[in-house]
Amino acid sequence: MPHRSSDLALDGTLFADASRSDMDSPLRIEPRWPVAFAVLAVALLLTILPDRVRALPVWVPIVLGIVLIAPMAAVMLTRAREPWLRVERTITLVFCVVAGSGMIVGLSLLIAEMVRRSGAVSGIQLLTSSVAMWVLNVITFALIYWQIDRGGPDTRANGASPRPDWLFPQEGAPQDVAPDWRPTFVDYLFLGYSTATAFSTTDVMPLTPRAKLLMMLESTISLVTIVAVMSRAINILGS
Repeated sequence: MPHRSSDLALDGTLFADASRSDMDSPLRIEPRWPVAFAVLAVALLLTILPDRVRALPVWVPIVLGIVLIAPMAAVMLTRAREPWLRVERTITLVFCVVAGSGMIVGLSLLIAEMVRRSGAVSGIQLLTSSVAMWVLNVITFALIYWQIDRGGPDTRANGASPRPDWLFPQEGAPQDVAPDWRPTFVDYLFLGYSTATAFSTTDVMPLTPRAKLLMMLESTISLVTIVAVMSRAINILGS
């Protein structure tokens, strides 16, 4: 019995050492440079929109973009990453809400002006504005998908993912991908692009109510942009 107790103590010590080793292991971080480029693209598009459809002062998206990129840089460059990850998550969601609201209001203003003053808005103006709105829609929702799915990018990267919001095809064929494969921002950008183009799910399946509602909203914005604005622009240019 004493020998057995010693074995248990030894096992407990080894288990504690292993736990400490796991806790001390470095936190895996998903690269942020694709996300930073996406944030800059959203800020630029919101800045260059014509005054007639701009819902925010020109400096707001620039300031928000800089404020968001700063914690991303801190996550990549500093050792104390956990506080910066929380700051990044909060600012990303605020940025997406502001950008999405500005996009929806701008689209409403564009449609209203198109209806009231159909002769005063040229086809080129409508086409360029609608393309900018469509791209804004894709990137903004890609940022939201990237930040909310499975607890966020670094929760996914470290294998501590909670219940997923989307099921990717790679997860159904684990033999064809790397053992530690996790969706990254490019995967969510493709999800945003596919949703805005096909107006429905393609190869990525939504699993939760919030995922389905977000995809419905993105599809609706894309449909209104293409049907109501782009089609009108093409008709004007073709006449």
